[in-house]
Amino acid sequence: MTTDLWDQRLGTWYIADDRPDATAIIESPDGPWTYAELTSSAHQLVHGLRNVGVPVGGIVAVLAPNGVLPIRVSLACQEAGWNMLLVNSYLTQDEIIAVLEHAEAAVLIVHAKHADIINGRHGAHITALTTVIGTAEMPGVRSLDDVLHDQPTTMPDDRIEGGMIAYSSGTTGKPKGITRASSGADPSGAAHRNALFGRAFDFRPFEGPHLVSTAMYHGGSHAYYMGALNVGHALVIMPKFDAEEALALIERHRVRSAYMVPTQFHRLLQLPVAVREMYDLSSLHSVVHSAAPCPRHVKQAMLDWWGSVIWETYGGMEGAATIAKPHRWLQKPGTVGRAIRGVRLSILDDDGNELGSNATGNIYYETESGFSYLRDAEQTAKAHQGRQFTIGDIGYIDDDGYLFIQDRAKDMIISGGVNIFPAEIESVLLTHAGVADVAVIGIPDEDWGEQVLAVVQPADGDSSAELADELLAYCAAHLAAYKRPRRIEFRGDLPRTDAGKLYKRQIRDEYWSELGRQV
Repeated sequence: MTTDLWDQRLGTWYIADDRPDATAIIESPDGPWTYAELTSSAHQLVHGLRNVGVPVGGIVAVLAPNGVLPIRVSLACQEAGWNMLLVNSYLTQDEIIAVLEHAEAAVLIVHAKHADIINGRHGAHITALTTVIGTAEMPGVRSLDDVLHDQPTTMPDDRIEGGMIAYSSGTTGKPKGITRASSGADPSGAAHRNALFGRAFDFRPFEGPHLVSTAMYHGGSHAYYMGALNVGHALVIMPKFDAEEALALIERHRVRSAYMVPTQFHRLLQLPVAVREMYDLSSLHSVVHSAAPCPRHVKQAMLDWWGSVIWETYGGMEGAATIAKPHRWLQKPGTVGRAIRGVRLSILDDDGNELGSNATGNIYYETESGFSYLRDAEQTAKAHQGRQFTIGDIGYIDDDGYLFIQDRAKDMIISGGVNIFPAEIESVLLTHAGVADVAVIGIPDEDWGEQVLAVVQPADGDSSAELADELLAYCAAHLAAYKRPRRIEFRGDLPRTDAGKLYKRQIRDEYWSELGRQV
């Protein structure tokens, strides 16, 4: 990669100006699109929503499946000074109402595939909360076609960089709205600067395409598909993830970059070897994963299969913290990398004192932009120690500055006064052929306070007592006595987000409730 290549005008707006006919979307549920078509569509959306009355700083929510609509809305927000809110399509009506109420969204744009949200029993409540615009006819809802009718596709005046409001997944508590102050910058220049994130993951300009295989409402997914567009990587958008179809698309389009989550790696590795060997994946150059812990054996297996193309990043919507390059991870298996430029990492004890190398504690970090929880000064303050903040993880930094995650603080089990990290136990159980998925939680114990319970989704539907005994013996061979599960419970699919995070709170509540206790 030459320096002058990075000196050229990058960013979606510049690319549309310099190369209007360049392909921005190769394949999607909405067909192919050029950069000119995408940006013209965004301009028109800005004119239409301004006409509706969305003010600078207003929140534009969108509820849509994978496709072009989230990109159009994102681009419109980026140049109109609005904050985009991508709504999780798996939320219930009550949960969507809670998010819209808390965010005070100015507009909710609803794709036709999610019309049931408006047509359901709480639809009137949603339409009373905000202006709802639908891509199909819905009772009491304005039509997107009508909003855009006669609106120009020319670049709007008074362009100002917008942003994004992201709500946490709520896997360990009530979701919180994460926001950062707007820079007030020119959108084209800001997009060019944002494109340079590709240097961190070696997304080389105009050397795409980029595979979009995760849910596009997920904040991590959004960061990478918009980042890919900004460096000229055309997108290949899957309606939903299918392991073999992903391999077929990589081969068909000679995919160079992608963003994935560990659950997808697990599903890819479950494909028969004969199927995996059918596809040519040699075009892959940078595949980034984040969002949930990746068991070490899964990461190693993917590197063995795909080669040294898999990058890891740690952080949250509150801010990125580290990057682990492929060769660095191979040198230090299990690390999530070192702090990125502009970030300071620290490990603090429960009293806020900084710990030394290799000492386990609460992970804190400081970014240049910072963040706050929307209209929640108490939670914002609780997450911070001075300018540093935590997203609730526990780990340590080694002598070379590499960060290792041990678990979520809220998931930690305390048994007999000893801290036990469920992620370590889960990682061991996931190496057993009989385990498709697993969640380890603490349940009440009169003597020890909590005991370790492993909730297992069996690989072949085998929920026999023999398998339970085999798994307990397997843990005994790989874990210290105090870490071993006392019990194995079997159940069907475990609840996970599209980012691959376990809904530990839901699983824990079920078992604690059965025991007549409240968490």
